[in-house]
Amino acid sequence: MPIAPSTTKGEVPQPAAPAPAPSRWAPLRPLVLRLHFYAGVFVAPFLLVAAVTGFLYAGAFQAERIAYRDEMTVAAVGDRKLPVSDQVDAARKAHPEGTVSAIRPSPAADATTRVLLSGVKGVDPNHTLAVFVDPYTGKVRGTLEQYGSTGALPLRTWIDEFHRDLHLGENGRLYSEFAASWLWVIAGGGIVLWFSRRRSLRKVRGTSGRRRTLGLHGSVGVWAAAGFFFLSATGLTWSTYAGAHIDELRTSLGQSTPSVSAAAGGDHSGHGASASAGDAEHGVGLDKVLAAARAEGLGDPVEIVPPADASSAYVVRQVQRGWPEKQDSVAVDPTAGEVTDTVRFADYPLLAKLTRWGIDLHTGVLFGLVNQLVLMLLALSLILLIVWGYRMWWQRGRGSAFGRPIPRGAWQQVPPQILVPGVVLIAVLGYFVPLLGIPLAGFIAADVILGEIAHRRGRSGTTA
Repeated sequence: MPIAPSTTKGEVPQPAAPAPAPSRWAPLRPLVLRLHFYAGVFVAPFLLVAAVTGFLYAGAFQAERIAYRDEMTVAAVGDRKLPVSDQVDAARKAHPEGTVSAIRPSPAADATTRVLLSGVKGVDPNHTLAVFVDPYTGKVRGTLEQYGSTGALPLRTWIDEFHRDLHLGENGRLYSEFAASWLWVIAGGGIVLWFSRRRSLRKVRGTSGRRRTLGLHGSVGVWAAAGFFFLSATGLTWSTYAGAHIDELRTSLGQSTPSVSAAAGGDHSGHGASASAGDAEHGVGLDKVLAAARAEGLGDPVEIVPPADASSAYVVRQVQRGWPEKQDSVAVDPTAGEVTDTVRFADYPLLAKLTRWGIDLHTGVLFGLVNQLVLMLLALSLILLIVWGYRMWWQRGRGSAFGRPIPRGAWQQVPPQILVPGVVLIAVLGYFVPLLGIPLAGFIAADVILGEIAHRRGRSGTTA
């Protein structure tokens, strides 16, 4: 016969504490876990390539200075630099081929001047041939292909194109857009999963096996998540499809990046005019044009673009992407040598400034070496997370079942008040970021169909 537990006089038995009510977000965890798992498995190879090439690109700035030191620096600093026109003449005597598309005067005491030639046989049409001239002696110190507004030379250009499109052209750019589209989703899902676990299960110290791998994966992922969100957002700004939608949105909001008018009369209706010329010298000449830009406050480094034709002006623009940014530009009339139009970076719309800063931070030029080291650390973190993720997949297997998958059907447990807005959000994201929306829709459709097939097979097996 059971005996009731005794109580002392005056002691009132306490009722058992009720179990905590489950959070209304609790049904989301299995769905997020399944999405995080499958997205990680299938998207990780693309992210791994992006991380490795991004790591190399971040280090390419310093490697470039070492590899091309002879071309980029002078043999000895002199007392006085030659006029820019004389330096261009020296470059053209050594290399009369092509046309002068721009001149970047020596920005520092020990730096060479770059005379950029377009239309040179054997040079990629999207690149220019940079002729490096000693500003003190006029001696040509070498030539190299140059690409982009940051003045990337062959080593950095090769790594940049590998990171951007795997050297496969426009079709190859889809890989990087796919990786950028999914990086923030995977990172966000990881944060939700990490903080929804009990604190005791987040520990790394004193654990082993899959639990230790999970602890390392989660801890590093949480610390690096903000960086991944940033890289994803800024990477999409110049992607093929999502980037086009972002540009359209900025334009509709009046937040597009302004550019100086290249019309000789200073008409502001002609924005974004490009200029290239067969001869760099027009009208008043390069030195007076540069002096006019200096008078407007344009300090080094600058780039001078010759007039495209008789009705165009010189364009002088600052090209420093490091903090603080120098992005002012002016147009100078070639006949009078007067400034006809000015665009100040301080007057850029907010979204134009944020885009410029975001891209420069993403590419590692905004804060120089510190910026590049942080990017390398983020890339290394992503590589480790991918390795740990696949290791967890292996450790999760049972017997011969490699990587036992997460059970499907989790979406059926999500309350309608959460599921319906979520579907609407996915539809909107799918429009603006198609390389996220289309694969996600395909994943959900395949998951539902496979679940239904498994359900019907189970029912038929039971009835049999």
